[in-house]
Amino acid sequence: MRLAALLLVGIISLLHFYIAWFEIFAWTSRGPRVFSDFPLELFEQTTQLAANQGIYNFFLAAGLAWSLFIKDKSWQKNVAVCFLLFVATAGIFGAVTVTIKTLLIQTVPATLALALLLWSYRKSDNLA
Repeated sequence: MRLAALLLVGIISLLHFYIAWFEIFAWTSRGPRVFSDFPLELFEQTTQLAANQGIYNFFLAAGLAWSLFIKDKSWQKNVAVCFLLFVATAGIFGAVTVTIKTLLIQTVPATLALALLLWSYRKSDNLA
């Protein structure tokens, strides 16, 4: 179960690296395909705003990736939980302010990974 949780953490990290990449480097080319509801004429004008948002997604991705390299299981769990909560919160905020799809893209996977992670550690604590 722990392996499945950490695999999901890795997938969420990769997703946020991808989001950071297109927000920072490909906003005017890839952005219109991802944010099809956003008026096309505004992409060029919002490049700097998207890049700023991309940096935050990069931090989320980096924090999740970092958690995968932590050897101490307790600290690995703590760091992963922290960054998964950040991702879930960002998804809720995005769902309220931008589009409900953000909830499905960010909050649902982060919540699932969080539940798997906490359940796997609780289960391993009971075995010890």
